[in-house]
Amino acid sequence: MAGDTGMAGKVALLLWAQTLGLAGAQTTQLLVQPPWTPAVLWDRVTLTCQGSGTAGATTWYKDGQHRGQDGRDSVLVTESGTYTCDRPGSGRSPPVLVSNEPLVLQVPARALLEGDTVTLRCRGWSDKPVTSQLHSSGHDRFTGWVASDVKVSAVVEVTVHELFSVPVLEGPSELTEGSPLNLSCLSTPSPLWPPAPLLYSFYRDGQRVGGLQCSMQLLVPAVGFSHSGNYTCEVSSEGGTMWKSSTQLSITVLILTPISALLSS
Repeated sequence: MAGDTGMAGKVALLLWAQTLGLAGAQTTQLLVQPPWTPAVLWDRVTLTCQGSGTAGATTWYKDGQHRGQDGRDSVLVTESGTYTCDRPGSGRSPPVLVSNEPLVLQVPARALLEGDTVTLRCRGWSDKPVTSQLHSSGHDRFTGWVASDVKVSAVVEVTVHELFSVPVLEGPSELTEGSPLNLSCLSTPSPLWPPAPLLYSFYRDGQRVGGLQCSMQLLVPAVGFSHSGNYTCEVSSEGGTMWKSSTQLSITVLILTPISALLSS
């Protein structure tokens, strides 16, 4: 097979069922060691085919062509290119790029979530010294001097997944005095990670009602006129590194007039 493909472009971050702890994941995935993407040939990269399909029955492909080494779940990469694997029962994996370019910008080969601290690495071929400048706008590119020549890395697309969705506050817009009020702050944690503990806060007219809590519900056993107002809720990650607020929900409490007062009027 040919050596360096010279391939440049977007690199998809890898989502691994075992690493991410996704119960019941069915798709085939390629685990990269060392865990950086794009992988670089001079790191002696090992690819491991994982999935719920039949172990020991792996088919390997390089640049879309059948590569050989079938039946092995792990292979040591000796040529640059784009690799996939196939396992009966769970299908073909997403592609993994192994580069042999003179300058490569790498990101961690894992799913990135809001609030994560991310390290980017600029690598010169065979770890030659690099003097550098990073251009970042969601699609990152690196320009640097490698062995007295100016080189530009391929573009790496950094995808950041939501840690949890923007909350939606659900509850009645109108209820009568003395009725119970039940508000629900609904937010969906990212399926890409074991669910992180979320904390909830409720506000009426900008003032917090109660304290920070683990429950997504706020219950007021019996409301009065003072409970009328504009309500919002806020969801935050444990430690407060990420937080998101809902839109307002206007609630009106209707005051019941006693029959005796109506008869005397």
